[in-house]
Amino acid sequence: MANFHTHLGVASSLGALGACVGWQAGLWSGLEALPLLGLVAFGGILPDIDSDHSRAIRLIFNLFAVLAVVGGALLLQGRLSPGELLVACGGLYVGVRHLAGGVFKRFTVHRGIWHSLLAAGLCGLVTTALSYRLLAQEAGLAWAQGLALLLGCVIHLLLDELYSVDLVGARIKRSFGSALKLCDLREPGNSALMLLLAVGLLPWLPPWPSLMELLGQGAYLLPRWQ
Repeated sequence: MANFHTHLGVASSLGALGACVGWQAGLWSGLEALPLLGLVAFGGILPDIDSDHSRAIRLIFNLFAVLAVVGGALLLQGRLSPGELLVACGGLYVGVRHLAGGVFKRFTVHRGIWHSLLAAGLCGLVTTALSYRLLAQEAGLAWAQGLALLLGCVIHLLLDELYSVDLVGARIKRSFGSALKLCDLREPGNSALMLLLAVGLLPWLPPWPSLMELLGQGAYLLPRWQ
């Protein structure tokens, strides 16, 4: 399978290309293009969150822990003394990085549900909802950010499938078909839960016409850049 550097490098390169094309076409500003690039790159390593000993899971849970500390500090700074705030932020970091990370490792398997289009789509919807509701981004940009994460995840899954084909030995490895799948039929409960979560996000998403408009603009630009 493709390694960490390959996933990150390919996703970053394609993310940079897409962000620049959209910027030049006036779909978003240069400043808005940077988070889109970052989301594609992040999506490029996100499916490997189910690999217990990968660099991806360490990096991702470190990032989640830092975000939890920043969010906790912003929410609690007016309610706690400096000492109490320091202890609370330390607890948040340890809780997310080690406790939540350990629980996640316990209940996930590599090339399981997180290596699926269902998981990629759910992550894209979560990103869109957070961008629109929490960060108060404009609807079209929120959809673009969700699609950027989705694109990165799909790039990861495609690379895993490509690396499952041994062109030198003219054979297909046993791992072929375990990455780019709709859902994980070995874990129907997890797949059903992800589907329910995706449906539950619908009221929190931006208006759908904004997505249609964004896709239409992308379809119009695509032939001009071929």
